[in-house]
Amino acid sequence: MIDEIKSNENRQLPSGSKGPLTDIRLVELGQLIAGPFCGQLMADMGADVIKVEPPETGDPMRVWGRGEYPLWWSVCARNKRCVTANLREAEGQELVRKLIAQADMVIENFRPGTMERWGLSYPELAAENPGLIMIRVSGYGQTGPYSSRAGYASIGEAMGGMRYLCGEPDRQPSRAGLSIGDSLAATYACMGALAALHHRDRTGEGQVIDASIFESVLNVMEATIPEYTVSNYVRERSGATLPNVAPSNIYNCKDGKFLIAANQDTVFSRLCEALGQPELASDKRFNSHTARGENMLELDGLINQWTSLRTVAEVDQLMQGAGVPAGGIYRAPEMLADPHFQARDAIIHTPTDEWPELRMQNVFPKMSKTQGEVRWPGPSQLGAHNEMVYGELLGLNAAELAELGKKSVI
Repeated sequence: MIDEIKSNENRQLPSGSKGPLTDIRLVELGQLIAGPFCGQLMADMGADVIKVEPPETGDPMRVWGRGEYPLWWSVCARNKRCVTANLREAEGQELVRKLIAQADMVIENFRPGTMERWGLSYPELAAENPGLIMIRVSGYGQTGPYSSRAGYASIGEAMGGMRYLCGEPDRQPSRAGLSIGDSLAATYACMGALAALHHRDRTGEGQVIDASIFESVLNVMEATIPEYTVSNYVRERSGATLPNVAPSNIYNCKDGKFLIAANQDTVFSRLCEALGQPELASDKRFNSHTARGENMLELDGLINQWTSLRTVAEVDQLMQGAGVPAGGIYRAPEMLADPHFQARDAIIHTPTDEWPELRMQNVFPKMSKTQGEVRWPGPSQLGAHNEMVYGELLGLNAAELAELGKKSVI
């Protein structure tokens, strides 16, 4: 199915991939979102990602999603070679140990201490593979008094400070509607792993990347900590707006809603021209960033009064003509129909026998020399690449694989 070539480290790596990481192999032991999203990012950039799932059940993501069918798996497992191994059994642990010995990286997102109980600690793995980079994603990190606690993204988002700021001020803290904590932790883990690769290129040394969900959220919390330590200021929920940043809100039109962000002085002047009310730019209520922030409700009311008399298309045309940042509130249908998404190939067609019209977001970011690609969606068959991976990398024959299958090792 995939031709093999020799890497410069004499390891077998699949050819035909595109991207900057085509000479890198990653063994993915995680499940759900945080670990697998990091693996997806690596696979998108061309890495040979071997995803290990428990036999019989597989990754729970196989049945996650909304709508009529669970389709999340097709995204989070794309570009990965999927095998099965029972990590609770010694034979399964040995199989994975041998795979890791031929890998550049291994990623796991189990509760801290799990890998150690399985005999797959970093010192044990590095003894066979000194340059190994181990990526560990968890709720609270590998150290500290909370490290052994179970941790999901929702808890990390709350502890990291994001949950408190989400939602309307007169209601309970809300959530983003996406597992943003998991995605942030995976992204930081990927960044750390790529930095570790650079270090290994210079020194030959591998290392451990410890990425916690709560700290990943904490790191995007802007100046919330400095503001409290210096001014005793605690940010509060502000709903659809940011305090003292105006105008920057969602406004009602005749046929929908539209977002306008014109809080900078020069941009606000252009907005006033587009509104046909240029005098607002010099009005003492609105003639500075501070003044607009203090009179946000009044200013939003004036803008909303103007937009409510026009359609979304009319407002959009006027805003673009005036050079004012503005845009629609998109859902999937609007994304698929938008010509800019199409021109950028932001969403691509990834047909399968089961889903001939399947589409998903493309590989990102874009790279001018070594762009990655979606080579295949997540395979529906559990253990789809058992024969390929275990046969080609570990030299197991059909009879040996069948025996392991009978014993529920794979």
